[in-house]
Amino acid sequence: MRFDDHRVVITAAGRDFGRTLALRFADLGAEVFLSARNLAAAERVRDEIRGRGHRRVHAFSCDLTDPASIRRFAADVGRHTDRVDVLINNGSRYLHGPDLLSVPDADVVDTLASGATGTVLTVKNFLPLLLDSAKPDIVTMVSAAGTAGHHRSDAHDSFYAAKNAQAGFAEILSKRLRPRGVRVISLYPPDFDNPDPLSEEWETTPRGAEDALTAQSLVECVLFAVSQPRDCFIKAFHFEQV
Repeated sequence: MRFDDHRVVITAAGRDFGRTLALRFADLGAEVFLSARNLAAAERVRDEIRGRGHRRVHAFSCDLTDPASIRRFAADVGRHTDRVDVLINNGSRYLHGPDLLSVPDADVVDTLASGATGTVLTVKNFLPLLLDSAKPDIVTMVSAAGTAGHHRSDAHDSFYAAKNAQAGFAEILSKRLRPRGVRVISLYPPDFDNPDPLSEEWETTPRGAEDALTAQSLVECVLFAVSQPRDCFIKAFHFEQV
């Protein structure tokens, strides 16, 4: 499986699972456009990728709570490429606290803005570049918290609200964009293990039926979905929770 002819945008790629996605797509040949709220974080991942011999990687700053920052990010990417083949909405602030009263209002606003508004505006601003691709895919890392009736996370209520907003957005987007050839793919993982893909742990993390979901398996789901023929519209991945 190679992605040498793919141009991939990944939000919140400065650490954790976003970094994992950036490293894996780059290793498979894709040209990668990665963002982080802090430019230095995005540049560190860019330099890691370049250190592995892959030169087609670009780092940008993007604050998903700031519409102007999202517009700048899309415009900056557009100055490097005439199309985007895969947009991965990975960015969304996690907020802990099962008590609604436990966090300041500012944290609620930030959580909803990054996960809900940020996702909508990122898709809106990158859609023209996606429509210029012959193989456009929008991938959103939602969460099990975005499924109806889910209650097993200790995340704050506002995180649940943001994830349900992402799910609702993806649902209508998939129907409205299919006639234009755009696939909309959502992943709804529970908490999962995310070992460093450059460490030995990446190869040795247990992946049995009794083990927690791993980042390795999530990445493989994404790669599988975007590599399918264009008549195959995989709408969502849902996962059993251990």
